Amino acid sequence: MNTGSCLCGTVKWRMTPPYMRMNHCHCSMCRKAHAAPFATYLIVAPEQFEMTAGADAVTVYESSPGFPRHFCSGCGSVVPTPRPNGAVAVPAGCLDDDPDFRPERHIFAAEKPDWDTIADDLPRFDGYGRADAPPTIDRPSRAGNQAGAMRGSCLCGACVYEASGPLLAVYNCHCTRCQKARAAAHTTNGFVAVDNIRYLKGEDLLELYKVPDAQFFAQAFCRVCGSGLPNINPARDRVAIPFGTLDDEPEHGAGDHIFCSFKAPWYDISDDLRQHDEGPG
Repeated sequence: MNTGSCLCGTVKWRMTPPYMRMNHCHCSMCRKAHAAPFATYLIVAPEQFEMTAGADAVTVYESSPGFPRHFCSGCGSVVPTPRPNGAVAVPAGCLDDDPDFRPERHIFAAEKPDWDTIADDLPRFDGYGRADAPPTIDRPSRAGNQAGAMRGSCLCGACVYEASGPLLAVYNCHCTRCQKARAAAHTTNGFVAVDNIRYLKGEDLLELYKVPDAQFFAQAFCRVCGSGLPNINPARDRVAIPFGTLDDEPEHGAGDHIFCSFKAPWYDISDDLRQHDEGPG
């Protein structure tokens, strides 16, 4: 048996193997929903899955007709979602332990952003990559911004921000807080000066969850769709932009993997970026 939980620990579940499949999904909707480079889902038969706590804290956002996405209303973590075919899609980043099951393929690889790299040898598919796959959903693209600025938004489009100036650093972070917050293998965060970012709309829709024992770590997210978003804290000199929410291409992607000692057991780092067991130093 394996268990999982959201960042704040309100929503919890357990499940029993064997599992059906596990995929890395690079579609633009998963990228926005998770505020991460890609999402990884473990697909579980409904009779092998049980929600054990927090069902009343789950918010449902229908990202396209008949395609719901569930997230915790307290912290914004993506949580297990029943699919129309009856199976349950479990975000692997929120697992508490090793499922002893590994990703089998990359799906919707054609939608991968330029700032992320697929470096492993798993099969890649432009779509679902399965004969029994549901119909492909048309995902509208959002227009880019004027030169010199970088714009991003949540999945539902209600929250929009704009950043300018140089990127101070970009990291792929594998810490357990980022795994839970993004419900993904890792997040990619780009940092800008606090004076160089602002919300154009939707700031009143932001919720903030601060990890109680953390000095700074807090997740800002849209209360409508759950997407993680920049937390603009005037008390700090820089702001982390979750690159998964970007609508424009940044000047560059990550240069380092950080907190690799906490890396998810089901994910392998296959690129040649620098790796640090803890922070970048």
